[in-house]
Amino acid sequence: MNGPLALVRTAVKRFLAEHAPEHVTVAVSGGADSLALAAATARLAPGSAAVVVDHGLQEGSAHVAERAARTCRELGLRAEVRRVVVSGPGGPEAAARRARYAALRPDRGVVLLGHTRDDQAETVLLGLGRGSGPRSIAGMRPYDPPWGRPLLAVPRAATAAACAELGLRPWVDPHNADPAYTRVRLRTEVLPLLEDVLRQGVADALARTAAQLREDGDALDALAEGFPGDRQSAADLARLPPALRRRVLRLWLLGAGVPELSDSHLRRVDALVGDWRGQGGVWLPGGFVARRAHGRLRVEAVQS
Repeated sequence: MNGPLALVRTAVKRFLAEHAPEHVTVAVSGGADSLALAAATARLAPGSAAVVVDHGLQEGSAHVAERAARTCRELGLRAEVRRVVVSGPGGPEAAARRARYAALRPDRGVVLLGHTRDDQAETVLLGLGRGSGPRSIAGMRPYDPPWGRPLLAVPRAATAAACAELGLRPWVDPHNADPAYTRVRLRTEVLPLLEDVLRQGVADALARTAAQLREDGDALDALAEGFPGDRQSAADLARLPPALRRRVLRLWLLGAGVPELSDSHLRRVDALVGDWRGQGGVWLPGGFVARRAHGRLRVEAVQS
């Protein structure tokens, strides 16, 4: 039994065996990826739940959400619909993502997400194109509590075939065909072109690259955690290779309350050590600024 449905079930079974979550919730949109994941989870982890997030961005979204929840119940999952309000900075994609993850965050256990190998490839390409640094190019983690992604090694085509094998009718999001969205153009234009030029296997190669970078990044992060010096001493930091030094700086800044850091932020703070010319402070997210004075770094909240 080596068909698409078996591939999906095997991926979910391995994830559950490795992480043994106390409680499992499946995030379901109604699309093929999440429905295939829900079906496998219902079979392998009886008593699990499903949550369908209704973003309210399209006409008829409430009907689509309720239909997805009904399908989950028929599969044997306890299911509920959570409606969210999408607002805030960063455009509709980013705002919808924030609202969705906030609605899905559990009190306990793990939430399974239906991201596939193709989603991972798109994430890696986005990171490459934006110069976002190794953390972005390393893609999504299979397990990043409370989020679990059992299908990261499964191609998107397999989830659609698995649904067909089960007689499930997935919802097709019209946004997934709208070229106004960057990911849609990557999916429909860039990746097919790369597959043609490089003779197939590109999505799998990008996913492998992400896995290799995660392994390297985890090793460097462990070294940064164990750094024996003073994280604010320019002299101590200057002795480190830049890649390790930026990880030490990242831990220090996050510990000081800076809410998020891009590769660009870290490189500018790193320049206070590795390219010191008496420059001024570095502005950071959350209203913080990092400075160097008397051979030491400090970060402080800026009074508005």
